[in-house]
Amino acid sequence: MTTFAETPRLLLRELQPTDAPGMFALDSDPEVQRYVGNRPVQTLAESQQAIEFVRRQYQENGIGRWAVELKATGEFLGWAGLKLIREPLNGHVDFYEVGYRLIRRYWGHGYATEAARASVAYGFGELRQPVLYAIADMQNLASRAVLAKVGFQHLGEFEHEGAPTAWLEARADSQMGYPKQQ
Repeated sequence: MTTFAETPRLLLRELQPTDAPGMFALDSDPEVQRYVGNRPVQTLAESQQAIEFVRRQYQENGIGRWAVELKATGEFLGWAGLKLIREPLNGHVDFYEVGYRLIRRYWGHGYATEAARASVAYGFGELRQPVLYAIADMQNLASRAVLAKVGFQHLGEFEHEGAPTAWLEARADSQMGYPKQQ
C-alpha cells in the first residue's frame, strides 16, 4: 500500500477495498453530499465501485484521491488529494484538481485543511505542477475557507451540475517554499 503524504496527525494513503465501510459512511450522509450533487449512495456496493474507480485512476493516471487516516487510531476519516481531470471543466482540460471530503464527525478539527495542504504540497513538490485548481459550490463557505487557507485564489464562478461553483487556482510561484516553475 502506497503512502502519498503524512502530516502530524494524518496519513494520506492509497484507497483500499477495505475502506468501503468508511466510504459508505461518508457518501451515504446527505449532509456530506449537500454541496456535491446531493446524491447519497444507498449501498455498500456503490462505495466499493467508487473505490475501484479511484484505483483505476491510480493505474491510468498515476494519481487519484487518497484515503485520509488518523495516524493515532487508524480511523478512516474520508478522502483527499489530487485528481487528474481529463474532461473539459470550465474551459480547462488535463489539469490537477485538489479535493477532499470527510465524514461529518471529523468536521471542524482542521483535518480538511491539513489534508488539503498536504495535497497542494504533493502537487507542487512531487508532481512539479506550476498550477493546481479546485472547485467548490459557492454556498459551501467552509470548503472555500479551507481552500483559501492553503493558498487558493478565487478566480470566478461557473455553472457546474446546476449549481453556481467557485473556480479557484493556486500557483507554485506564489506559494512560500515552492520554486518558481520554468
